[in-house]
Amino acid sequence: MNTFLRKICRLLVLSILMVAASCNLSGKKTNKEVGEAKNKIIDRRPNILLIYVDDLGYGDVSAYGGTELATPNIDRIAKNGIRFTNGYATSATCTPSRYAILSGEYPWRNQKAHILPGNAPLLFDTSRETFPSMLKKANYTTAVIGKWHLGLGGETLDWNSEIKPGPNEIGFDYSYILASTNDRVPSVYVENDKVVGLSPDDSLEVSYNENFPGEPTGKENPELLKLHPSHGHDMSIHNGISRIGYMKGGKSALFIDENMSDTIMVKTKEFISSNKNNPFFLFYSLHQPHVPRTPHPRFVGSSGMGPRGDAILEADWTIGQILDQLENLGIAENTIVVFSSDNGPVLDDGYQDNAVEKIGNHKPGGPLRGGKYSMFDAGTRVPFLVSWPGTIKASTSDALVCQLDLMGSFASLLGLENSALDSEDTLDVFLGKSHKGRTQLVLEAMGKTFYRQGDWIMIPPYEGPKIINKWVRNETGNLEEYQLFNIKEDIAQQNNLADKYPEKVKELTKAMNEVKNKG
Repeated sequence: MNTFLRKICRLLVLSILMVAASCNLSGKKTNKEVGEAKNKIIDRRPNILLIYVDDLGYGDVSAYGGTELATPNIDRIAKNGIRFTNGYATSATCTPSRYAILSGEYPWRNQKAHILPGNAPLLFDTSRETFPSMLKKANYTTAVIGKWHLGLGGETLDWNSEIKPGPNEIGFDYSYILASTNDRVPSVYVENDKVVGLSPDDSLEVSYNENFPGEPTGKENPELLKLHPSHGHDMSIHNGISRIGYMKGGKSALFIDENMSDTIMVKTKEFISSNKNNPFFLFYSLHQPHVPRTPHPRFVGSSGMGPRGDAILEADWTIGQILDQLENLGIAENTIVVFSSDNGPVLDDGYQDNAVEKIGNHKPGGPLRGGKYSMFDAGTRVPFLVSWPGTIKASTSDALVCQLDLMGSFASLLGLENSALDSEDTLDVFLGKSHKGRTQLVLEAMGKTFYRQGDWIMIPPYEGPKIINKWVRNETGNLEEYQLFNIKEDIAQQNNLADKYPEKVKELTKAMNEVKNKG
């Protein structure tokens, strides 16, 4: 039993003794009432709110040194908790990182855990325990609201009937999600196992192979667009924006991009209000600043950086609304808030939205090299904040931590068995009681693994382009020789030390392969 749990137990015993003493003195409390009081104390497990943003970089948050964008509400989490300077997603792209959080397993162990099309089947094995299903054993009510992008249904899916398996089959009591991503069809929300607002008289059809006869596309009908693609994203048109994939029908169910942030926020607030009196786990999964970047009109122009900056400020505002609600309901001090991003930043990711032209002096990756899709550090090293007002003291930690370890750490907090293959117990680090985090991580970008151990990052030789493409411009990290960096002394990864320390390269390569061969 760790120190934190021992303290909790001592407090429980003291509280029970005080209740019992008051019963004996007054004669008004029965043994049954004492037992009920004891159960009430034990049942006040902390709520867990995981705030997960999409494509937000290390330098996009003012708490991490960003000077061109102010994110006061994200900064509130930092001021009330721990700001981790070495916090990682498991992958430089979204689907793998999200899979790792919910499964407790490195995504490269699952060959299907890559960026999924909008009609992909559910990525999880429903017979295996997940983060939410584990928490249900501790009587948590669980929900995911927002972006999903982890597949739905089986190999064949009829969007007009029950959509199973999905989030509810892996442990979520409630789900209100984007069917995939905001740039992929179908452009609908799915609540539990049904498309929201779908009319039986206008069935929804989806294809990632060919277009439906007579349906316009961004490639063939650019005159119908209000936001034009820069590369890809030129298939079915909805709301003046062409997407990846083809769809037909379902007109009454199609979302409005500009309202998406508010829709997700309202559903999130409804869930919190409905569950304020019992412990809950809420995966609040924002879509910003993923493309297409379409902030609500009240945020347009707010950043001076175009839609990407505006979308970040919109996300920060909605996060503030959720934090305010926790305080107004009197549950902030009983809620652990975890904030992070699924991967690093990207500017032009498929649409002509002036992200590159209006970047100015802003550095989305901060001092780090690379970005989304990259094996360099900005691809996976992301903002990572943990707060628990009244329990966690405000501080900054250089400990190596990873989103992968949330499942194992919360299992430790709640006295549950950790069945996850790769999720470690770093609870004391998340609570600020230790600065000794992980010793190593096997990270992934576009199916290629690389390795961090201590202050060292080792990237094996890989074939492929050095730059993603002429639009994205992010460096991939591909090189036909080993790369070795001391990330503490060379945070920008400018000095390849592989030739200087060949034995270190061999040591790290062996250690990485040992982890990969586990399980």
